[in-house]
Amino acid sequence: METETNAQEFIFGIHPITETIESGKEVDKVLIQKELKSEGLSELARLCNHYKIPVIRVPIEKMNRITRKNHQGVIAFISAISYASLENIISTTYENGKNPFILVLDRITDVRNFGAIVRTAECVGIDAIVIPDKNTARLGGDAFKTSAGALSRVPICRERNLKGTLTYLKNNGLQVIACTEKAEKLMYEIDYDIPLAILMGSEEDGISPECMHLCNEQVKIPMYGKIASLNVSVATGLVLYEAVRNKNVF
Repeated sequence: METETNAQEFIFGIHPITETIESGKEVDKVLIQKELKSEGLSELARLCNHYKIPVIRVPIEKMNRITRKNHQGVIAFISAISYASLENIISTTYENGKNPFILVLDRITDVRNFGAIVRTAECVGIDAIVIPDKNTARLGGDAFKTSAGALSRVPICRERNLKGTLTYLKNNGLQVIACTEKAEKLMYEIDYDIPLAILMGSEEDGISPECMHLCNEQVKIPMYGKIASLNVSVATGLVLYEAVRNKNVF
């Protein structure tokens, strides 16, 4: 029984996964069975580390829910996209005389939310979307479909250390703006017509404290109802379009 994805989006077995990685294909993540050890698995883990591919140890029950075939304790999920270099995007954007416009997603795990966010980001002309290499939505067929194809048009940068990435963006002249209900300023009260990175947090607990600490500004969306919260894809759309309005790009 294959419940998590379809058979075209993952591969299993040590040698097929090793060959796929070495061929240059993008791998989203690799699952390795907990407490299972072998020389082949150790070599594969080292290869994943070299190519910055997340490795997650999971119980055999989880692996068997994905496939009942002889997976040898290892399953790899294939990415629907090729990841981009954030450094190249920042330098190229500046060279073209533009202010970088970057969206950073801190642990957005719902595939539908992620796809909707990418679709909106493409519409507003985002230069790149930055995601962490773990605790993020898997960029397979479902995300591609929900994005209405925008995943093929918006550069996605997968970064191992989101804190380090935010520091890198600030060191390269970008202001990092966090969208959080804990902010005092409304999203209308700041200047977006600058080199800019907008940071959005997870569906469950928002922006992590270590990332929030690195932000230049915090803004909130005004709320007048009793629920006082928005779906993250809706919130992202509101903030992105406020930035676009402020930038006068249309």
